[in-house]
Formats: sequence, C-alpha cells, structure tokens
Amino acid sequence: MSAFVVLGAQWGDEGKGKMTDYLAEKAEVIVRFQGGNNAGHTVEVEDKQYKLHLIPSGILYGNKLNVIGNGVVIDPKALFEEIDYLEGLGVKVTPENLIISDRAHIIMPYHKILDKLKEKSRGKNDIGTTGKGIGPAYTDKVERCGIRVCDLLHTEVFKEKLYENIKTKNDIIVKVYEEEALDFNSICDEYLIYAERIRPFVKDISVRVYDEIKSGKNILFEGAQGTLLDIDYGTYPYVTSSNTIAGGVPSGAGIGPSMIDKVVGIAKAYTTRVGKGPFPTELNDKIGEWIREKGHEYGVTTGRSRRCGWLDLVILKSSARISGLTSFVVTKIDTLAGLSKIKVCTGYKLGDKVIDYFPASLEDLAKCEPVYEEFDGWDESVGDARNYEELPENAKKYLKKIEDFTGVKVSIVSVGPRRDQTIVIEEIL
Repeated sequence: MSAFVVLGAQWGDEGKGKMTDYLAEKAEVIVRFQGGNNAGHTVEVEDKQYKLHLIPSGILYGNKLNVIGNGVVIDPKALFEEIDYLEGLGVKVTPENLIISDRAHIIMPYHKILDKLKEKSRGKNDIGTTGKGIGPAYTDKVERCGIRVCDLLHTEVFKEKLYENIKTKNDIIVKVYEEEALDFNSICDEYLIYAERIRPFVKDISVRVYDEIKSGKNILFEGAQGTLLDIDYGTYPYVTSSNTIAGGVPSGAGIGPSMIDKVVGIAKAYTTRVGKGPFPTELNDKIGEWIREKGHEYGVTTGRSRRCGWLDLVILKSSARISGLTSFVVTKIDTLAGLSKIKVCTGYKLGDKVIDYFPASLEDLAKCEPVYEEFDGWDESVGDARNYEELPENAKKYLKKIEDFTGVKVSIVSVGPRRDQTIVIEEIL
C-alpha cells in the first residue's frame, strides 16, 4: 500500500497530466484535491490526445476510482461538458469510476461574472485570472456563504442560499460595476437540473478514501497548477486561490498527513510561466521563442503563450523543502535537444549577496539576478531513449545537477508526450 502525491514543482504546466496518467497505472484510486477547471492537463495515449480540466487523469484507464475532493471548486456546467467530451472519445464516466465530494463548493454564475468584472477593474494591475470564477468561489467558501454540493442536493436549502447570495451579489454587480442584475429563477432552474445529474456521483470522499487506504490500495493524490501558484508560498498575488503544495492534500481530501508516504514533484527541464510577475530566468530572446515553439508552450485552458526561461534550481529546491519532496520527475528534456549550450540557475544575486531560496517579496524577487552554471547540450536522440543508459551523457549530467542541488532523487524522466516516452530510473511505487 502507498499513498503518494503528484504535484507541480514550478509555476504549473510541468506535465502533471501525462505523469499522473502514467503513475495511475499502478494506483487503484486517483484523487484531485484542489483547484477547479482553471487547470488543464493534456494526456496522449497512442494516437489520441485528451484534455482534462476537472476530472482526474486516471479516468482514462476505465478500471480506476477517480475522486474529486472537497478542496476542489466545481462548475457543474464545465464538469458535465468534460464528461460528455470524454464519452465522445469513448471514455466511460460513471458513478463506479468517478465520485465527487459532498463537501466541495459549487461555482455559480455570479462567481464567473464577478471574476471577470474584478479583473477588468484592476486595469494594468490585473492578475491574469482565467475568469472561470475560481477565486470568487473560494472567497465565498472562506466567507462562509458558499454553496456546497450537499446543499445543491437539498432543494429548499439550495434555493434559500442561492436567493440570499444573488441578492448580495446583485448589489455589487449593479451598484459597483453598473452591470445587469442576475435572475434568480433561471439560475435556480439550471442548477436544479445539474443537481439531479450530479447526485449519483456524490459521496463522503473522506470516508471512502480512508477506507481505500486502510484496505491496502495504492492512492494517488493529483495536484493542479504548481508550487509557485500556491496561495501561501507562490508569487502572491499572481497565484491561484488554493494550496497547491503537499500540505493541501490532508484538508483537500479529508485524510491525515501521516497517511501520505511519498511526494513526487513534476518539473520541466526548463521553466515556464503564464501571466504577470517576476521571472528571474526568463529568456526574452530567440532562445526563449525557440523553446516556446518547440515545447508547444501554450495553455490548455486559456491558449495563452507561456513565458520561457532556463531551469531555475532555486525554485526546485524551495519546492522540495515546502512539500517534502521524495523524488522528482523531469519532463520535456527532449525540448532542449539541439541547443549547444544550456544554462541552469543555481542562485540569485540580491544586492551584495547570493541567496538560494525564493523570497516572499515580489519587489525583492524582481531585483534578483540569476547566477548561472552552463552545461553542454544534447542531440535529438534523447527522444528515442527508453532507459537511463540510452540517454546522452550530457543529459545525465544535467539530471545529476538537479539531484545534487536539491538533494532529491530524479526517479523518472519524460522524453516525449506519449506514455511510452517515459524512462523509469527508480520505481516510485
């Protein structure tokens, strides 16, 4: 039995979808513990590509139990669109292979509207939100006026809470933003239809996941976004609205921290970021553009191009410390193939000293100058490697540097988007 976490060690987009899908082969239960449909995971199986947002990546196996935890915020419309999308690709989604927490909070239409209006009002100081209502839904959760899945299933409770919320939100929408008020009846009717469709999937997931662990099953906890988008340890305020680190698992899935055996950090062989905020190793040149195009660095959810830069080992060391990483998975090492020289950041020069940790202040981070170590590159043959021995020597040296600097073993290397383009150096399970 093993309960292990798979999470992003950078700014997200590290390849968690592929690696969760790959590791799910040896897990019986896959649990999504935070975030919403602002996340995007791409999984390629043979000649098919699947784009997932809410549903755990283990759904592609058919015989796994997939769990949407209480730490997730759920847009019912997006959920059922994703289920219909998967069904159209021949993937069955039923209450036997997908269950949803009765404690998860629901994203309502006013959340999405307020998300977009607030972002627009920020002007040049916008955060770069996806506009999907994630932040406002978490705000209501903390403000204790949110609507949970269990509320949605009790019609009179739902109507009462919805009425009070729409009254409050309409005051903001109309009086602050001078937009049109929302209609209670149409929203209520729409969501009561969702209630009946979601009802068969709803369970107390804390009880179910606990029982599965105790029965000796392998449990995979799947994170969305990445460490530097964590609400506490990310580049605040350019972050998501939940805890993306390993500490978010116990609260987001309803199990004790002592039940977690291993924490796997997914890291790209370079660094990318979407949206605003300091990015010490960013490459605003031809190499940065080359990496973007070769690595297809465009968002699954938004389509936005990603900023690209050299691998930042300071970030990976910080992620290892914050989440207690027990191993790394390094992805997209094939993207760097063809470069004669490759750099990695081993520290930040801040004033008259060099630091090897990630500062909290964005003002301090913006002043940080990366300290680089240069490596010889490798050729395209890396994409054909199927075991560690077949990797180019320079790629091995690169991976060794990651291990030495962070103190964390590299267990798996991905050399391409497909399942079979995965090299296991050391078994995680």
